[in-house]
Amino acid sequence: MTTPGTMIRVMIVDDQPVVRSGLAAFLESYNDLQLVAEAGDGARAVRLCARYQPHVVLMDLLMPVMDGIEATRQIHKHYHNIQVLALTSFKDDDLIQRVLQAGAIGYLLKNVDADELANAIRAAYIGQPTLSPEATAALIRKATQLPEPLIGSNLTSRERDVLVLMAEGLNNSDIAKQMVVSRSTIKFHVSNLLTKLHAANRMEAISIALRNHLVSDQVEQQN
Repeated sequence: MTTPGTMIRVMIVDDQPVVRSGLAAFLESYNDLQLVAEAGDGARAVRLCARYQPHVVLMDLLMPVMDGIEATRQIHKHYHNIQVLALTSFKDDDLIQRVLQAGAIGYLLKNVDADELANAIRAAYIGQPTLSPEATAALIRKATQLPEPLIGSNLTSRERDVLVLMAEGLNNSDIAKQMVVSRSTIKFHVSNLLTKLHAANRMEAISIALRNHLVSDQVEQQN
């Protein structure tokens, strides 16, 4: 993966001294991995990047002062030659998505074995991602997740007409007269509108309609 004689400069970022100590000992057992700096929070990690210019940063996520996600974002923004490898105890889908979006090249759990971690560092050095099975599964879940429907997208054209008249201030009787239908029909449409917009009452339905541009700006100005 790397050429013979290559020395990969690594920085460890973790708020637990015992974890940093263990990772430092791990790095010493590989001739091509060199520990150049340690940090106990994300803010210090960002500052140390300028001084030590590591090739790869092993980044914990939940830390004081500045968390690993923001630190990853800052490093990715200001130091394009530095790769961040998230190394954490958490399998949370949201954390995985956020740190990868922030620019991390990989995501591993702290129970990874030594050779796997060493290979992940080498891969990061040459720009290749490494993901734990949990991270891969999270990405697949995100990619296959159906988007939530837009508010109001399930309204019928008749319900939209009723909604516009409601927003203009008409009551059920007035709407029925204007649309030339029975009052019970309008009551049925209004009930459907409240259900589909998840509104507790007419005024809340009108408010939701205005916020989501389901009725025209002219109606909004009248209200």
